[in-house]
Amino acid sequence: MGRIIKAAGDYLSLVKFIHTVFAMPFAMIGFTLAVTTTDHEFSLKLLVLIILCMIFARNAAMGFNRLADRKFDSLNPRTGQREIPSGRIGVKSAAVFVAINAILFVISAGLINRLTLLLSPVALAVILGYSLAKRFTPLCHFILGLGLSLAPIGAYISVTGAFHFLPIIYSLIVLTWVSGFDIIYALQDVEFDREQKLHSIPSLTGRKRALAISAIVHFMTFVLVVIAGLAGRGNILYLAGAIIFTGLLLWQHLLVKPDDLSRINLAFQTTNGIASVVYAVFVILDLVIFA
Repeated sequence: MGRIIKAAGDYLSLVKFIHTVFAMPFAMIGFTLAVTTTDHEFSLKLLVLIILCMIFARNAAMGFNRLADRKFDSLNPRTGQREIPSGRIGVKSAAVFVAINAILFVISAGLINRLTLLLSPVALAVILGYSLAKRFTPLCHFILGLGLSLAPIGAYISVTGAFHFLPIIYSLIVLTWVSGFDIIYALQDVEFDREQKLHSIPSLTGRKRALAISAIVHFMTFVLVVIAGLAGRGNILYLAGAIIFTGLLLWQHLLVKPDDLSRINLAFQTTNGIASVVYAVFVILDLVIFA
């Protein structure tokens, strides 16, 4: 039993399961939008399938990322103790884990509706492709953002079987928000990325300019949050959530300086995790109460 628990813990650590908090709340926004703004009724079965899709897709993406980056992780002092470089999880075991989760994602998507099934390979290509992007382009941060941005529109399509402009706006919020904080996170590996010829905005521009670019991208997030509120006719609860969310975006930029990265984990993990959950709770309450 102890070995099973340890193995489970290693795999949860491999995929950083706690980081599911970044995109999952936006999937719940997409689901709630579909239920409250259309004639589709709430379905617990459908909600469970959406959650499973999110979990399986993210497991596949993170597992593939760790597989693809195992050589670089073993060379980087910051990541040398990750599960694959340290030997806690073997390469073949990780590959099987990725394959199983990818298959389960497609199956779960197929159980939702025809459109989600047809789009599932496209979603997989995007979320898996991020892991290779930094070998070719400093815009890799935006590919990560694109992958996570599929959450709200994917959940909306799961309910309605159709596209709509409002969940697309929420997807754009995720794209710019995630891209902006991933630029901040990449500040830690500027020298390493340059040595290994890996691409990122910080390794291309330097820390100071990268932080400025991140701030610009997060200003775009703020604009999109305002647009979503106006387009969706948000009420007082939406306004409260928007203020907290954008305030936390600002705070993470105050936490990280070009010459002081000591609080980068606080900015990256804690601040953004709280921001997504709080924003989603207020948006969902606003939709349900004022529907």
